Amino acid sequence: MNIKRILKICGGLIIFFTLPTLLLFGFMYFKYNEELPVGTQGKAADSLATKMLDVLNHDAYNATDYIEFTFKKRHHFKWNKAENTCEVYWKNIKVNLDVINHNNSKVYIDELAYNQADVHEYIHKAESYFNNDTFWLVAPYKVFDKGVVRKLVKTKDNKEALLVTYSSGGTTPGDSYLWHFDDNGKPKSFQMWVDILPIDGLEATWTDWSTTETEAQLPTFHKLLFLGLEIEDIKTK
Repeated sequence: MNIKRILKICGGLIIFFTLPTLLLFGFMYFKYNEELPVGTQGKAADSLATKMLDVLNHDAYNATDYIEFTFKKRHHFKWNKAENTCEVYWKNIKVNLDVINHNNSKVYIDELAYNQADVHEYIHKAESYFNNDTFWLVAPYKVFDKGVVRKLVKTKDNKEALLVTYSSGGTTPGDSYLWHFDDNGKPKSFQMWVDILPIDGLEATWTDWSTTETEAQLPTFHKLLFLGLEIEDIKTK
């Protein structure tokens, strides 16, 4: 088989496998991509955010000192909110993460203390898992965090939505989320303008709520397009 024929076959295989992906991405991009909406900062936005927190029983969440959960059957967390620490588990790895001072964090592999040169890579990975996965669990309760900008947005159907931008903190500062609410003011979904996603404005559900042992309300499932994000084994103290 000559070189020209081999290159032709390779080119055909590349097109065969990549063209459907490109077509699917193009379809999704033109169907779902949206510009970041313009909102108004001020008392009205803060009032809408406060209403959301009241509906979710924010006081119960604040009084919850400990949350344990599993995200997508891959990462497990034992989060001591009161002490700003979290045990993060994945595969055969455990990181005792100090959320405030990472230098105090400890890594264990196969239950043995790990202190090799790349130990901080495991700590940074645990931090990334913690930031991402806890956000999917408690994002509504973070709307008044330091560095958060809140804006009131009027949607196309003339309903009020809350645009939240994290100007600092977390793993990807600058990300924005547009919260949509049901008739009672409870979150039902948000749209995302985030660096990690190539399409702006994708929407994820926030409808599968559960009331925990401490009366805090936390989600158990999110739907993002055809993907499901499961949050299981939730325990609170």
